[in-house]
Amino acid sequence: MPRTTPALRRPLRLSTALLAGTLLLGGLATAPAAVGATASSAATTAVRVNQVGYLPDGPKRATVVTTATGALAWQLRNASGTVVASGSTVPHGADAPSGQTVQVADFSSYRSAGAGYVLAVDGGSSVPFDIRADLYDTLRSDSMAFFHHQRSGISIDASLVGSAYPRPAGHLGVAPNKGDTSVPCQATVCDYAQDVRGGWYDAGDHGKYVVNGGISTWLVVNSFERAKRAGKDAALGDSTLRVPERGNGVPDVLDEARWELDFLMRMQVPADKQYAGMAFHKIHDAAWTGMPMRPEQDAQPRELHRPSTAATLNLAAAAAQCARVFRPYDAAYADRCLSSARRAWTAARANPALYAPDSDGTGGGAYGDAQVTDEFYWAAAELYATTGESAYRDAVTSSSWHTSATAFTPYGFGWADTAALGRLVLATVPNGLPATDVARVRTSVTAAADGYLSRMTAQGYAVPVPADGYFWGSNGEVANDAVVMAVAGELTGDVRYRTGALETMDYLLGRNALGLSYVTGYGETSSQNQHHRFWAHQLDSSLPHPPAGSLAGGPNSALQDPVAEEKLTGCAPAACYVDDIGSYSTNEVAVNWNAPLAWLAAYAAERTAGGGEPPTAACAVTYTVNNVWSTGFTATVTVRNTGATAVDGWQLAWTYPSGQRVTSAWNATVTQDGTAISARNADWNRTIAPGATASFGVQGTHGGTTPSPAAFALNGNACA
Repeated sequence: MPRTTPALRRPLRLSTALLAGTLLLGGLATAPAAVGATASSAATTAVRVNQVGYLPDGPKRATVVTTATGALAWQLRNASGTVVASGSTVPHGADAPSGQTVQVADFSSYRSAGAGYVLAVDGGSSVPFDIRADLYDTLRSDSMAFFHHQRSGISIDASLVGSAYPRPAGHLGVAPNKGDTSVPCQATVCDYAQDVRGGWYDAGDHGKYVVNGGISTWLVVNSFERAKRAGKDAALGDSTLRVPERGNGVPDVLDEARWELDFLMRMQVPADKQYAGMAFHKIHDAAWTGMPMRPEQDAQPRELHRPSTAATLNLAAAAAQCARVFRPYDAAYADRCLSSARRAWTAARANPALYAPDSDGTGGGAYGDAQVTDEFYWAAAELYATTGESAYRDAVTSSSWHTSATAFTPYGFGWADTAALGRLVLATVPNGLPATDVARVRTSVTAAADGYLSRMTAQGYAVPVPADGYFWGSNGEVANDAVVMAVAGELTGDVRYRTGALETMDYLLGRNALGLSYVTGYGETSSQNQHHRFWAHQLDSSLPHPPAGSLAGGPNSALQDPVAEEKLTGCAPAACYVDDIGSYSTNEVAVNWNAPLAWLAAYAAERTAGGGEPPTAACAVTYTVNNVWSTGFTATVTVRNTGATAVDGWQLAWTYPSGQRVTSAWNATVTQDGTAISARNADWNRTIAPGATASFGVQGTHGGTTPSPAAFALNGNACA
């Protein structure tokens, strides 16, 4: 299991009575409708679409579950039933992660705005969806509002959140609460108490964790920083969100981040204490909080857990970023953040191996992480980008992560894998590194994005994660990968990266193995029973469902809770999800999953100036098997440019249907990830003029048969 998996992060045990729920598996649904939705056959239809809809200038693809082997006719019908576009699907065949046989319909060339469109294929129809430019405006604000709902230490006002969600402030020392205004340490950790009020409740429990809070805050602030670089920050500015600080002259996204930043800095050990400058790893109840339980009703004692190097470096990175991004709006606060970041960096250097133990999982997740060189790299990158000081530059350039090929893992990045965040900072924030160094860092971002695009092309549902990437919080992993693709698009101007980022939203909102939107309140049928202490309608009808814009953790093939074990045995990896409040390993919410969703929603909501629609098929591929012997084969692949402009630099992707393995290639660089193949041009054949071709060869092994691939994509776009 990859390090990005918070393994056994929620060892909660619920009574049998709490484990009754609904099953969403393999396209079958018995779940009640989500907030703002009505019950439908969304999860039973074979035509899987983004249930919210598509942008006029964006990609528009659907996946069709079918046993048919030949192409199928599709029709796009408007709300009146009139056929407005038609075409043929592209057979994909077996899709290993979903366990389904599928085909793909591409109607990207249709750009007319409207509501109530339906895609009809082979006698079946999708749920209705829209095509409009403002498609993601509401999700942009709802996904950010999640953090306000999760605030600790402040009353949640109905005027901001609606009549279903107000509540008194939690954990301010008002009976029956014991804290968080004066929280003692666990036994043997320290002999004093600390004021650690505020911050965000991490997930479905009442715990607050610095390592998860750090990356989540970074993503929220980075969302604003990226938008500002693009000249699109007005949509995230003051009075754009439902927060109590609106109207104070500071962008609301930064106001929300500040609520967590203040908490992170309160978690710093005082100057006159042991481990001064370090950050306590976490604070939560002494035992697991019961369900359901609103925060102000929690009577358990609270405990500070021993400082850790990982938590300290999360504080250093987030606070250094704060110092840079907040400075135009609040210079004094920026100075406070930078001082905290410097102290945290110095303390981490003095205590480089103070690890949080995996065994510390009573009452809250352990968040153990015994490899912190990546956190050192990330924190150094942020401090260098903010200050330009040579000491931080030297820490960046001397880190093994600065040149490592694995900074972007096959699973993207996460709370335990943060080297990629350092790369993203150095690739986008002006700094004093040599131009060749910056170019190499930027290339690493685009190379990672290319890998995600290749994997998406090879899968029936265009998911950027590998087949073994459906672990705890897989939906957060998908959204994190979209962040990388969006940044690659910013660096290169290449529209295929925007296409990839937008298609991850399609996956999260219904184009997936279950035909279900994982975002509460979005889509015809969406998750609504996420694991949560006070959004617990499934357990207590007086309590609400999660608010609109809350992202479920998603499929987890490890089946790490009793509900999953009972309901999901034998599930295909991408179908290992159940919309039940007891399934904490598939259906919990968490700040580090909603943070990339909010980042992605803000990105997707931006209007493009010059379109952005991926080109229609402008390529044709011929795949010829030249020779076959008992264990091997050779084949020639020829790509023809059928478009009107030259292709300058190409990457061809396909999937082998029967487990063939490439062992060598000529006239192209060919790599393989599972069944997914990616072929890149050589220097001499990078340009394909209109009407011209480029050919290359592969040699490989097989297990008895060598059927030709069913579909190809050139630079992320399907070929005829």
